[in-house]
Amino acid sequence: MSDIALVHATFTSAAEAETIGRQMVEAQLAACVNLLGPCNSIYRWEGKVETAAEYRALFKTTPQLARELADRIAALHSYDLPAIEIWPAAAGDAIARWVDDSTR
Repeated sequence: MSDIALVHATFTSAAEAETIGRQMVEAQLAACVNLLGPCNSIYRWEGKVETAAEYRALFKTTPQLARELADRIAALHSYDLPAIEIWPAAAGDAIARWVDDSTR
């Protein structure tokens, strides 16, 4: 098995997730982005418990590009404090090669 990185982020709308996702693939920071359906998020913000519908996206990239990808997503994101997590993941050799070949 080979390693890849998964970058998970939530967005305010499906359109924002798609726009940023497409930009990251075009910039070769991600090989792929999976746009996931809406979810309900419950979180504490500025001292209050809030609930909001958000849209999730899962970006596939290399471990070497994961931080740069997360930073670029954050710079384009509409939230003041976007929730972006980097998850290491084991992938088959063919997938890891494809991710590596599809990114810069």
